[in-house]
Amino acid sequence: MNKQYYSKTYIPSIIKWGKITLLMGIGASFLPAIVISFIFGYMPPVSAIIAGTISQISVSGAFYIVEPISYFPILGIPGTYMTFLSGNTSNMRVPCSSVAQEAAGVELGTEEGSVISTIGIAVSVIVNIIILTVGAIGGNTIINAMPEGVKGALSFLLPALYGAVFGQFAIARPKLAIVAVAIAFGMKWLLLNGFLDFLPGTPSYAVILVAVFGSIFAGSLIYKKELTEDENAEEKEGK
Repeated sequence: MNKQYYSKTYIPSIIKWGKITLLMGIGASFLPAIVISFIFGYMPPVSAIIAGTISQISVSGAFYIVEPISYFPILGIPGTYMTFLSGNTSNMRVPCSSVAQEAAGVELGTEEGSVISTIGIAVSVIVNIIILTVGAIGGNTIINAMPEGVKGALSFLLPALYGAVFGQFAIARPKLAIVAVAIAFGMKWLLLNGFLDFLPGTPSYAVILVAVFGSIFAGSLIYKKELTEDENAEEKEGK
């Protein structure tokens, strides 16, 4: 790969068009509400808008901070723009990006990994559109034709997907995986037993924030420790 082209031409172009397309996507997201409110005259009161906004932020506000930080090392810059424009981040884009990089034998977070991630995400978007089209046309007919056992099993798809992605990274970093699971279970226990009820809104966001940033902090400590151990081992071998 031409590293100079990647950093001087490719990435600046991606950032430029990524900002443009995301702003267009934001505008398109508000378009139905604007049409309903200002053309058809169905304008909700300001108090309802504020209440709905606060309610939504309390539920998903943490994701605005957590997802870009936690997924960026896997997705890369181009993949991050594509992912947050197309959606289905954790259940489709991240797994496709991760599997594509693993299949290509590239390292996460590298320039090569970023390019392969982009290809994997692009393919997932195309496949996603095809499946959604088929599902929109004949989804109910297909699902209703399935046996009850199969329809019941569909509810386990997302947990199985999360588990598969976690297992893939846990194999590479088993120490960090153990710490991450301990933090997540610990925070979940605090949530279920009411120890986080003092937080404003729905306190489930605290579980996500602490689990993600706690795992990042633990990962940095483990990495520094392993780096120090490797340096000490090299010094002993040199002597």
